[in-house]
Amino acid sequence: MDQNLKKTGSAAASAAEVLQTGGVKPQAMASQPVNAAAEPQARSDEAPQTTFGLKTLTKSNNIKQKDVKPSSPNGKSQKGKSTDGTSPDGKKRRTKRLSAIKRREARSVGFFLIPSLVGLLTFYIVPFLVVIYYSVVDSPINRQFVFFDNFVKLLQNSAFKQAAWNTITFSLTAVPLAIVLSLLLAIILEKNIPYKSNLRTIFLSPMMVPVASIILIWQVMFHYNGAVNELLAMFGIDKIDWFKSQYSQIVVVLLFIWKNVGYNMILFMAALSNIPVDVIEVATLEGASKWQIFYKIKLRYLTSSILFVTLMSLINSFKIFREVYLLTGDYPYDSLYMLQHFMNNTFESLDYQKLSSAAVLMSLVMVVIIGILFLADNRIEEDIEE
Repeated sequence: MDQNLKKTGSAAASAAEVLQTGGVKPQAMASQPVNAAAEPQARSDEAPQTTFGLKTLTKSNNIKQKDVKPSSPNGKSQKGKSTDGTSPDGKKRRTKRLSAIKRREARSVGFFLIPSLVGLLTFYIVPFLVVIYYSVVDSPINRQFVFFDNFVKLLQNSAFKQAAWNTITFSLTAVPLAIVLSLLLAIILEKNIPYKSNLRTIFLSPMMVPVASIILIWQVMFHYNGAVNELLAMFGIDKIDWFKSQYSQIVVVLLFIWKNVGYNMILFMAALSNIPVDVIEVATLEGASKWQIFYKIKLRYLTSSILFVTLMSLINSFKIFREVYLLTGDYPYDSLYMLQHFMNNTFESLDYQKLSSAAVLMSLVMVVIIGILFLADNRIEEDIEE
């Protein structure tokens, strides 16, 4: 009995201890507080990092949500405006911006063109209109319209008829010679010949020589006691007064060709270099001769250059008055009396009606000639395209 009571008391004491310790042994409880104290410290170390990362992500997401405006699937925002600029309002705004830019550019272009237009009106268009007005009135003082009476008087004037005839014969002689010779020189210099660059420089050198020097050279050569007559005397030929004989226009034609052939040659060389090589090669393979290649291919591709060279040479032929005036004066030999001499002498006598009528008539002739040349060029270009 006593032993049983002791066992029962010890069991009750152990049960009471278990109840006081919460079912954990004292050794485990001794070790557990240390781990529990370490674990909260670790959690407290990790907690700020997690909190900072969450705050950062939250802030970035809020910023993105503010930047991105909600839109509907059809491309319109909540306010009903198109985000891709395809709505009628967007197109109108874009059209207005483009039209404003175009108007601004047009104003700037107009500002830049105003000085040129003023100069053109002042020095070309207005004076030409004044010339036309003077050609149809009897005098600048009375200002009575006589219509074509001044032109009729002009065509009956012997000095004008002689000047017009000399100018026409000179142009018909000098201009074709200048074109043909410059084209031949361009074809020759296009080949691989020695001293090609030196020859090109030699032919271009007259363009750099002043007019006064050219006149001095021509006077030394074609004077009655000049170099040409001395050379002719060596062969037993009598001396010729070149500036006062029927050969006087030949001297001026040589001067014109010598002065202009180099520039025309460079233009033709540039045009020849732009002809398609494959077309020439195909023609060569098909058995075309050199003459056929030149006439059927090269000459057709050179039409634009020939037109330009013809116009420039024709204009320069009307400006030969400067050289002739320096060589022979106001009233040269009959074969050298050009339209420019007639106009210069008429201006000195203050006969504005005759001068204006001659200027208008000369302008009309030039317009007709240029129109014929352009029509011929268009016909040839159509043939080339076909």
